[in-house]
Amino acid sequence: MSDESQYIEKAKQGNHAAFRRLYDAHITPLYRFMRQFEGNSDQVEEWVQRAFIKAYINIGQFEKSAKFSTWLFRLALNEMKMDRRTMAIIPLETVYDEDYSSVNTNEEFEWNDLMKAWLAELSETKRMVFLLYEVEGYSHAEIARMLGLGESTSRTILARTKQFLQTQWQKSREI
Repeated sequence: MSDESQYIEKAKQGNHAAFRRLYDAHITPLYRFMRQFEGNSDQVEEWVQRAFIKAYINIGQFEKSAKFSTWLFRLALNEMKMDRRTMAIIPLETVYDEDYSSVNTNEEFEWNDLMKAWLAELSETKRMVFLLYEVEGYSHAEIARMLGLGESTSRTILARTKQFLQTQWQKSREI
């Protein structure tokens, strides 16, 4: 049994320190991911905190068949979607910090201004699938569970998104 599995089991039994370990392990990746959809860091922090609160309250419902991070990301995405539905705020462009690349721990992925602009042109679903798969490293099965899609739909969205980005890249090289 992994450390994370042990922490989950202890958290289910009410151990606050075990949940704190889960929180510490997942706060940065979750914040980094949610930051892709909102430029207002206060709003992102709100979604992340509400996701952790829901995870804490509902830890007993967590199923061992999924990764904790998959469940947590889905909770945060649901918080974001709920807010955007209620407030009727659905921005297609995202504001990024100038130094976002310093937060990214994946050294092979370069967040240049062109890529940021192209990602901002994508629908939220396409952006989510791309970031979850390419940047965060989730499988299509995990993405499907998080976003409520079919696994084949996730694959199709990713293929179309990559095709769009490749076309944009080729256009930028021609200029």
